[in-house]
Amino acid sequence: MKKIAILGSTGSIGTQTLEVVRENKDIEVLALAAGSNIRLLEKQIREFGPRLAAVWEEESAKELRSLVADLDVEILSGMEGLIRVSVLEETEILVTAIVGMIGIRPTIEAIKAGKDIALANKETLVTAGHIIMPLAKEKNVSVLPVDSEHSAIFQSLRGNGENAVHKILLTASGGPFRGKKQEELLDIRVEDALKHPNWSMGQKITIDSSTMVNKGLEVMEARWLFDVEIDQIQVVIQPQSVIHSMVEYEDGAVMAQLGTPDMKLPIQYALYYPKRRYLKGSRLDFWSLARLDFEKPDMDTFYALSLAYEAGREGGSLPTVFNAANELAVKQFLNREIKYLEITEIIEDCMRAHKNIKNPTLEEILTVEAGVYERIKSRR
Repeated sequence: MKKIAILGSTGSIGTQTLEVVRENKDIEVLALAAGSNIRLLEKQIREFGPRLAAVWEEESAKELRSLVADLDVEILSGMEGLIRVSVLEETEILVTAIVGMIGIRPTIEAIKAGKDIALANKETLVTAGHIIMPLAKEKNVSVLPVDSEHSAIFQSLRGNGENAVHKILLTASGGPFRGKKQEELLDIRVEDALKHPNWSMGQKITIDSSTMVNKGLEVMEARWLFDVEIDQIQVVIQPQSVIHSMVEYEDGAVMAQLGTPDMKLPIQYALYYPKRRYLKGSRLDFWSLARLDFEKPDMDTFYALSLAYEAGREGGSLPTVFNAANELAVKQFLNREIKYLEITEIIEDCMRAHKNIKNPTLEEILTVEAGVYERIKSRR
């Protein structure tokens, strides 16, 4: 039995991870952590029988303890709870599906405890890749990507370890506003931005996809995962979301991973790596597919992507500023406190105001995050 723990079990990646567990009979879920969806977490606890579960707020933990009082499960809260879930002794692999920079510290502690990481939390490497990847190497821990694009790159690199990578081709669907200009985005509503053409995801990542911030975060994440320079990563719009990403080698050969837009494939691949398992679901039908389209990203309309490249090239604490500003701006947009185009305006404002720290510690990263939040809140 493979023994796992999941941070963010009630979110999109977390629930799909549990679908993979449900469809396979040789994975045991030892621990779960979630945000505020207590009712769903209760159902998960009853179905999968973890020893430990954690939520962020102590009030929610009290409610959950009452709901599962008939079960033999320990309920914790706060950062202490997240870390306990992450370092549980018998766990082999931690799925980090939690959203935001809150996932950094539990991930670091899991690596220190020798756990492999199935990584679905972009913010971890975007803001602290310079800490996490050397630590994983030191502890001989695998960091296995769960994002469809990074999993595709990871798969395309298999068996080619001795060959030099010339370029990583990171694909993007283009989101719901592909082809539009800035003036057409002035009055975008929350409901409009949440209509992704291909993928079913959580609200935050869906908004990020619409602004192409998500792709910018993936560029910065790929830099750390695959040990390449930022300018070796090229974003390619692939509207059908069939080619999940590609690797170009120094001789010009391009390896790609193709498939239907289903997150369970990269999740399952990470959990069972290096083995492949049968996965239920639709398959690509090339006779009906007929065509694949490719476009260059519009860096003027979606200039958050350009800002991400800038932050990635500069490094240091600037990626933290980019990420933190986006996190709060997206939250404000979802709460209908700001307009859609203000998301990228806020990111740029915070980046321009920041004095970069070249090699920030974890404490400095968290301090920068707090400073960005204060700057954004003082705007209104």
